[in-house]
Amino acid sequence: MLDLKGYEWSLVEGAWITLQVALLSLVLAMILGMLGALAKLSPYRWARAVATLYTTVIRGIPDLVLMMLIFFGGQMLLNDSLYSVNEWLNNYFSSSDPNHEWTEYLPDYVEISPFVAGILTIGFIFGAYMAETFRGAILSVDKGELEAGKAYGMSGFLSFRRILLPQMIRHALPGFGNNWLVLLKTTALVSIIGLDDMVRKGALAAGTTQMPFTFYMTVAVIFLIFTSFSTTALKWVERKFSIHAR
Repeated sequence: MLDLKGYEWSLVEGAWITLQVALLSLVLAMILGMLGALAKLSPYRWARAVATLYTTVIRGIPDLVLMMLIFFGGQMLLNDSLYSVNEWLNNYFSSSDPNHEWTEYLPDYVEISPFVAGILTIGFIFGAYMAETFRGAILSVDKGELEAGKAYGMSGFLSFRRILLPQMIRHALPGFGNNWLVLLKTTALVSIIGLDDMVRKGALAAGTTQMPFTFYMTVAVIFLIFTSFSTTALKWVERKFSIHAR
């Protein structure tokens, strides 16, 4: 079982790609999550409606379906839109110049790489979950402290940076950690769209050597190492941010 037939470095390369997808997706998810949380708590009805629609739709559609939809459907929609814009521009200039020839003002075809599609999809999906996590954390902060900051003349951004953000982190960490662990395991889906991540590398090696148990078990162990390290790090961070609350 320990003999990987020379595919060790292939799995290491796949694991590195998996980590890149996970970390970059996390950054995108945090940005979308914070924007979604602030929009849900916004006094503007349209902002709350957009954020609610976003979280409702994303949480109601399976991750695999969204992955396929964005990678295949999104790419087709983008290229159709580019062609339509080029066609409109050519018709516009042809109306004033009869000798005008067809020109590609925008790229006629754009191919979205599986790496970018995976990051965008996973980040977009978990942005919805992060939005709910951050919204709950923001609501856990005493409003009186924000009002005190306003009374001291703090701007909205300064109150957010000095009062709201440091306190909401402690409340958000448990949900954030759970979302991160699920996100890390969800990266396995990018193998479906052709990205040479750890799962795809393991599948190719298993197919070549006819040793599926060995390679899939190795992939499972590597994921377990990632999640175990993440759990330990998250517990340390939670203790760090909870010192003043004990």
